[in-house]
Amino acid sequence: MHIALIKRIALITDFGAGPYIGQVQARLHALLPAVPSIDLVHDLPPFRPDLAALLLPALVRDLPANTLNLCVVDPGVGGTRAGLVARVGEQWCIGPDNGLLAPLLRTVENSEVWRIGWQPERTSASFHGRDWFAPSAARLCQGEPLHLAPLSVDALVGADWPPERAVILYVDRYGNLMTGLRPPANPASYRLKLGGQQLSWARTFCERPQGEPFWYENALGLVEIAVNQGRADTLFGLQPGDCITGWA
Repeated sequence: MHIALIKRIALITDFGAGPYIGQVQARLHALLPAVPSIDLVHDLPPFRPDLAALLLPALVRDLPANTLNLCVVDPGVGGTRAGLVARVGEQWCIGPDNGLLAPLLRTVENSEVWRIGWQPERTSASFHGRDWFAPSAARLCQGEPLHLAPLSVDALVGADWPPERAVILYVDRYGNLMTGLRPPANPASYRLKLGGQQLSWARTFCERPQGEPFWYENALGLVEIAVNQGRADTLFGLQPGDCITGWA
């Protein structure tokens, strides 16, 4: 397996606030002091690899080449699920085989994926992000063996998951609701149904009066529900995992 020069590691987790991010960062710095690590996102919905899996392709879409995405949304930590290394275009990913990486690998042509066979001598049962995935990232960057076994993308957990879902994936600090939908080709012709309401499209916030809800294509290429200078999550009572109706 040819390893491209990895210039940075992007951390993508559901860890939230607390000691866990710092512990992973400290481990990476000890093992790879010359490779910067970037906190891309740490407030993904906890325990929901199915939601993070649909958000991941959008999150990494515009990252620079030679980035290694260390992805940890891992409610099955300590169980029998495998650890994966994947090449997706000019980027790399490490994470658990629980569906988290499957949609990303299906959207990028010529993706490759391997099961990690290497295990560190000492690891906790409950913090593989620090004790297994971070050291695996270091070994990948340094060209050290991980005893990788090639896998088919179709063999991964989540390989049969749909590429889009009418569901809320993420709520940002402004209360905007990122969905698992991609925008249609002619957005002005579509309304987004939320229960008994239908939201029209706007290109950007300033096209709507203050307090008016709408949908738009966000900077990640996803359909997002917003309120100009307001909170869509409060207005509609929606949170990650909630389903929406779809298009009208």
